[in-house]
Amino acid sequence: MPRSLRPRRWDAISAAVVLLLVLPELTPRHGGAAGVALDLAFAIPLLWRSRWPFPVFLLTAAIAFVQWLVGVRVLGDLALLIAMYTVASREEPATVLTAAGILELGVILALARWFHGAHVRTFVGLTGLAAAAAILGRNIRNRRRLLVSLQERADRLELERDQQGRLAAAAERTRIARELHDVVAHNLTVMIALADGATYALRDAPDEAQAALETASSTGRRALAEMRRLLGVLRDEGGDADPDRDPQPGVARIDGLIEQVRAAGLPVSYRVSPAARTLPDGVQLALYRIVQESLTNTLKHAGPSAAAEVEVIATEQAVRVQVADTGAVAGPANGDGGSGLKGMRERVAVYSGEVQAGPRPGGGWVVSAQLPLPTPGADGEPA
Repeated sequence: MPRSLRPRRWDAISAAVVLLLVLPELTPRHGGAAGVALDLAFAIPLLWRSRWPFPVFLLTAAIAFVQWLVGVRVLGDLALLIAMYTVASREEPATVLTAAGILELGVILALARWFHGAHVRTFVGLTGLAAAAAILGRNIRNRRRLLVSLQERADRLELERDQQGRLAAAAERTRIARELHDVVAHNLTVMIALADGATYALRDAPDEAQAALETASSTGRRALAEMRRLLGVLRDEGGDADPDRDPQPGVARIDGLIEQVRAAGLPVSYRVSPAARTLPDGVQLALYRIVQESLTNTLKHAGPSAAAEVEVIATEQAVRVQVADTGAVAGPANGDGGSGLKGMRERVAVYSGEVQAGPRPGGGWVVSAQLPLPTPGADGEPA
């Protein structure tokens, strides 16, 4: 049943209850025509008590006053208690107090008209009935408001949960897009460099061309495997994947990255401190991606005669990574507008670090990043 029909249903039930209680009086022989008219007059307004609580109460009080004037006692007075309950359950405290005062005045008038003995006991009984109707109505009102507040809180929590889920999904998509950019850009750059080298050496040095093509093939396979791992996160197939089977790249894998770039024709010198190999996994991933993106830009824009230097130095307070090349050209990807540098800054910002990139005084390009390390006893990962 729709909610809008429920109050009307209960209004009809309350009016029917009053009529059933006064049914013996609805005969001229028992209460007279005045008694029948008063009982019906008390019951009928209850059909609208939920829509207009206080006006219905005032109407039943006026009928009770007419009853007092004609001096006819009927059981339809029960409608006053029902109307009082409705006012208490739906109106503000000031209106409830006004209705209670009117009802208490009716109790005093009834005592003066019909109850000439045992005034105290009758007064206490009638006042207790009126107070019980009012207290029950207020309790129902408070309970209804509590349920509404709980429902609103549940809706708000559900909305916040959905928003948090969307924010988490957006952050995860951004992370995966950043990872895919680093993987695709680096490996494709290496493969293009190897393919170009193989093309030039195909006639004069077929063995070198074959080695370059084999290296390009293995680079493509590694890139494909890493892309499958990243896209597997999006599929979320129940968590059956084993993270130890293909862990996130770290400082230890920079050695293989350097060899891969050297095979593409870029001379690279590499220096790493032993402490850098024991850093938290998240920090190592950031260092790996910074070196990977920087060497990718060097392959793209530094020119054929360039060389690169890579340093990863860790102390107790921070870890510093620097990638410098001797190229004569600074490509657009090395500027502030490149998505590669933007990705570096996003990674470093997670650890409250900073990235600097720009041309070297003696020629070439340098990318330098510094990440503060957690104090001893911390878990080493950002929140």
